[in-house]
This record gives sequence, C-alpha cells and structure tokens, in this order.
Amino acid sequence: QVQLVESGGGLVQAGGSLRLSCEASGRSFGIRAMAWFRQGPGKEREFVAAIAWSGGDTFYANSVKDRFTISRDNAKITVYLQMNSLKPEDTALYYCATRRTTPGINVDVSTAYDYWGQGTQVTVSS
Repeated sequence: QVQLVESGGGLVQAGGSLRLSCEASGRSFGIRAMAWFRQGPGKEREFVAAIAWSGGDTFYANSVKDRFTISRDNAKITVYLQMNSLKPEDTALYYCATRRTTPGINVDVSTAYDYWGQGTQVTVSS
C-alpha cells in the first residue's frame, strides 16, 4: 500500500499562484511516476500533469501548459505542482496519484494509476 497526502490548496484570486505538495509513504519503492488530476464541480476527473520518477520527464494537459510546473523530490518521495496565473476554471479538487508503470501514451488515463490521495481543494475567485 502507498499512502498519499496532499496539501497546499486554498482560495486565491484569479492571476494568483499556489503550490501543491503530495508526499508518499508506505510501499513507495515501486513508484514509476506521480501525477496530479483534478475534478471540478459537475465535471469528470481530468489529467493535469505527471512526472516520471526516473529521469524526470514531465507531461502536461494543454489547459495548464506554460502555467503549471510539476516537480519532484526523490529523497522526500514528494511531488509538487506550482500553479501560476490561476483562472476560475482551475477551481477543482486536486488529487495526487502514483503508478508502478512507466508513463507513456496512457499518462493521462486515470485507471493507469494505482494509488490516490484524498485531494486538496483549490478555489480561484474571479
């Protein structure tokens, strides 16, 4: 089992920034990638960004590219999501997830991820 704990969410005005963190614990030795997904009110869960644990390749949804940056700290088994130029449409519950397979063409597929956190709420006011 892998436990994931997200933090850093909150309320911010449009144009502002937030930094999310997700720390993994438990049987984390098999993690090949970590990702962020989000689910806005009345919407389906969608992919935001992912990072490969070895090599650090990053992947982004088009909607957040050039605004969000995903990074990792291998020693702390923690992944971060720096979110800049936030928009009201970024309002969502943000989830952290891990996978034991190398991310490829299915990097944005939620069913490819094994463990999930409880989520941290991000609210962007206009």
